[in-house]
Amino acid sequence: MQTILGAGGAIGIELAKALKSYTNEIRLVSRNPKKVNETDELMAADLLNSDDVRRAVKGSEIVYVTVGFPYSTKVWQEVWPKFMSDVIAACKEFNSKLVFFDNMYMYDPKYLNRMTEETPINPPSKKGKIRAEVAQMILDEVKSGALTALIARSADFYGPGIKNSSMMNETIVKPLKIGGKANLLGSVDSKHSYTYTPDAGKATAVLGNTPDAYNQVWHLPTAADPFTGAQWAWLIASELGVKPGYRKVTTYMVWILGYFTPIMKEILEMMYQNKKDYIFDSSKFEKRFGIKPTPYHIGIKETISADYKTPQS
Repeated sequence: MQTILGAGGAIGIELAKALKSYTNEIRLVSRNPKKVNETDELMAADLLNSDDVRRAVKGSEIVYVTVGFPYSTKVWQEVWPKFMSDVIAACKEFNSKLVFFDNMYMYDPKYLNRMTEETPINPPSKKGKIRAEVAQMILDEVKSGALTALIARSADFYGPGIKNSSMMNETIVKPLKIGGKANLLGSVDSKHSYTYTPDAGKATAVLGNTPDAYNQVWHLPTAADPFTGAQWAWLIASELGVKPGYRKVTTYMVWILGYFTPIMKEILEMMYQNKKDYIFDSSKFEKRFGIKPTPYHIGIKETISADYKTPQS
């Protein structure tokens, strides 16, 4: 049995599709799970309940964590350490391997222009400190020999079906689609990497089913030489068939908006990621598995086609 905790999100869905190549025994766990493959086993659970986590992990050979808690520092501080502690305890009890889908918030901002698996850990944000803490919980258990696990990290992501959970969609696609201007946070001239969700799902499945991939950190395949904010806006506008345009959103503007929009307040501490080049290097994965990431122009075409050009029934 291969189990996905947090199966209803964009990554969980793509992972479930990809796991079908490896097994017909896939367990999808969330509050209201829905089948991705016909043979999927569904388990409704509250992942903040220790007993539910234990029940979900029981009988699993591999456990994938793709859960996404609300984007709030306060929520993250309350739930991430406890949740990860419960997952680790259950995996140890039932001798399950653990695959943690992670982000890059814990990295030292001085190295954003080329992030690798060896980039120093020195998070400047509260959210980054939480991610560093839960990742270290896993690595400490691995080092002690008590747990077999791997960490699969992604850059900011984009792809079909994530209209409400992608920064690219919120700040660029949606405003352009309604005839407005893209809202580019921080800098319009800095390059910014994005990981394509179908690539992330497939690669996470590959890692989980490769025995010698465990007990290390991997960057998921992400196209090299990313566009600047302005170039992203032009590419997406072209694919949408609308007039291109963008505005620069400064830190001060985000700070003001934070008084009226809670999510903008949460974004404020992450603005450093948009003030200089943000380049995510996945060459370790690409060299090991010979799998290349989807080029950006193809990923954007597929995303726009799936989410904005398909006739509604």
